[in-house]
Amino acid sequence: MMPAADTALQSPFSADWYAFILVWCIQDLSMETLTAEGVVRRAGDMLRAYRDMREANFMGADKYFHARGNYDAARRGPGGEWAAKVISNAREASQRVTDLFKYGDSGHGVEDSRADQAANEWGRSGKDPNHFRPAGLPDKY
Repeated sequence: MMPAADTALQSPFSADWYAFILVWCIQDLSMETLTAEGVVRRAGDMLRAYRDMREANFMGADKYFHARGNYDAARRGPGGEWAAKVISNAREASQRVTDLFKYGDSGHGVEDSRADQAANEWGRSGKDPNHFRPAGLPDKY
């Protein structure tokens, strides 16, 4: 009998999605000396920020968590900023496709996506993600 799955570790994305991102990251890193383990750690920084955002469920905190995930990944040294950019761009692109199917070519979510990308770039550049931290967000985050 197998133990029950830990629901805190479950993700809204399939394992295939994460495998695709990992392979994409490794293929594009041919000019850098970065291991698959390093890519996984950087992706883990991004995933940790995403999970914290979902757990916090705090109005107005989205941009803070975008900036924090990118900041944490970019601080991991060579390739960190690049990996954060690839993952962020893939996430925003997938959201655009989802919105296109849900809402048609209405432009739904375009401004929010631009604001997310600005927060992503802020964090990747090493700027303090607390710039986006909303008042009242628990210190845990």
